[in-house]
Amino acid sequence: MRDRLILLPGWGLGSTPLEPLAEALRGLDSRLRVEIEPLPLLDSGDPVDWLDELDANLPQDAWLGGWSLGGMLASELAARRGERCAGLLTLASNARFVAAPTWPGAMAAETFALFRQGCATDARATLKRFALLCAQGAADPRGLSRLLLGAAPQHRTGDLLAGLDVLAALDTRGALQAFVGPQLHLFAGDDGLVPAAAAAALLALLADVEIGLIDNASHAFALERPHEIAAAIQAFLHEAGDD
Repeated sequence: MRDRLILLPGWGLGSTPLEPLAEALRGLDSRLRVEIEPLPLLDSGDPVDWLDELDANLPQDAWLGGWSLGGMLASELAARRGERCAGLLTLASNARFVAAPTWPGAMAAETFALFRQGCATDARATLKRFALLCAQGAADPRGLSRLLLGAAPQHRTGDLLAGLDVLAALDTRGALQAFVGPQLHLFAGDDGLVPAAAAAALLALLADVEIGLIDNASHAFALERPHEIAAAIQAFLHEAGDD
């Protein structure tokens, strides 16, 4: 039984936003080993370098999952590992974070470029803005953004910029189509960073995968509504035969 789930966090805010979800999952099934693994701290903005680092350090035959950037990296790693990955789940993860003509349901390239420029100039102010965007659409956006920012680790600006470069470079459509294991992709209805339309676009791209939309939820819905997200994940794991 492959009863281990590795969760990868999103950009800039560390592992804390996923801790309530991990605890809720453990409460639903004591046999499920849920671990949050930090993202690599690399100067490189090449996704291959990040995937090599993750592949070398994460256990084999586990479920892979993640939030936002973490989910995109989990998708690529799942495709790389194939049968050595039990399954994949992503939370508020777009197939592309930056829009392209073939994937318009994402952040405009001009907006992303300005965001990256802001990070290079004032990383702390950019993280504060990012936390507000993550909390947009929540029941208490200001309170949620304070939680996100208050627990964020101190990163070097270079590490943050490398993460943004990876985020901009990733296009997980090929990986998602190549991975034949079970997949669950959850999106937030009021996400300020990943448009809800991305869920429909992914559904059109992929056959035989589970895609869900959580209404009235923010990009940080794993922190905002951990028990609801955990219940959806646990039900999926049960249906996939790994309960």
